[in-house]
Amino acid sequence: MTPEERRAAEAVDAERLFRLLGDLIAIESVANRETPAQERVAEEMRAIGLETDVWEIDFERLRRHPAYTADVERHEGLGVVGTMGHTDGRGEGRTLILNGHIDVVPAGEVERWTHPPFELTRHAGRLFGRGVVDMKGGLCCALEAARALRDVGVDLDGALQIQSVIGEEDGGSGMLATIERGHTADGALVVEPTQFVIAPAQAGALSFRLTVPGLAAHGALREEGVDPVEKFIPVFQRLRALEAARNRDVADPLFRAEALPYALTMGRLRAGIWPSTVAENLVVEGRFGVAPGEDLADARRALEDAVAEAADGDAWLLDHPPAVEWVGAQFAAARTDESDPVVSTLAGAVQTLGGTQARIGGMRYGADMRLLVNQGRVPTVLFGPGDVRRSHRPDESIRAQDLVEAARILAVAAIRFCGSAAS
Repeated sequence: MTPEERRAAEAVDAERLFRLLGDLIAIESVANRETPAQERVAEEMRAIGLETDVWEIDFERLRRHPAYTADVERHEGLGVVGTMGHTDGRGEGRTLILNGHIDVVPAGEVERWTHPPFELTRHAGRLFGRGVVDMKGGLCCALEAARALRDVGVDLDGALQIQSVIGEEDGGSGMLATIERGHTADGALVVEPTQFVIAPAQAGALSFRLTVPGLAAHGALREEGVDPVEKFIPVFQRLRALEAARNRDVADPLFRAEALPYALTMGRLRAGIWPSTVAENLVVEGRFGVAPGEDLADARRALEDAVAEAADGDAWLLDHPPAVEWVGAQFAAARTDESDPVVSTLAGAVQTLGGTQARIGGMRYGADMRLLVNQGRVPTVLFGPGDVRRSHRPDESIRAQDLVEAARILAVAAIRFCGSAAS
């Protein structure tokens, strides 16, 4: 490391990072309730000395954008971006985005948590709370990296931009609004939980709704009705076969090691209105994993054809075909060329601070990376602390020291990517 890089890495303050994370964990920033958390982030940006842009997102206008998707009806929300360095565009260096989303999924049944979900708890070297992994922890790393750069007086040749966005979990509306606001750059790091793997590719996830028709009848006269649960069984089996075929012999080297990179998950099922009544229909809602570079229309057609093939073998379904609808969040896949400077610069910072060669891989989950790449035309990677397996579940937790290490890596990567007067 250069002396400037070393000073910046050493200026990362663990307790300061954890205090900010505690403030954000205490705010239950689920969909449509992110504004208080965004206001706290904006307050932190101003305290660091970042040039801060805070705006009300115009959802009526944003919904007309062809890339807009959402699992929930959006009413209000703030965009928040803070910038340090040559924000006037006169600098000779590049601009780097550090991006994180402030929204979290609901805590679910609180009694399943060992620690309170909306209170930061430290235990045995780990931090617990909803969002410590996905991804308030990563966002706090980005903010602490910026504060460390300021504390040691780094004068960037380019600019460092911290983006705090809403709505990632339900479709990416906040990221799309930030791009439409004009906040783009030469490269971006989305600080998602990748266990410090540098991911220049992310899979996509298309939400769908499948309705299997039945015929209602009194439960005592079951044979006079048609049970959609029974009719769903061959459809389910055909969809599992489709998933297996799509995940067999994966050629992409970034996903080849994954057991199931493009999962087809049927996450919510409902049928019937009364225990003693044959249900009128069965409705399944799920997500369909897609590969980087895969045509989305072709992917949708593959699922629709699989459902139709299952229906062809049943007399009832042949006359009453199941319906597939593509609803809610539609996460396209994305890829950045591994030779791009944002990849090589980050890999160098990881190796410098970690002492080992950086790991390169793909992430199976959808993320805001795809909007930065596909809409903003910004070369982007996913990179951050924590294991996504610990998110979206009770007792979400992360190793405390991993947050500190991530902040140090981000600070050094920012100096190298943006350039500085001392380098």
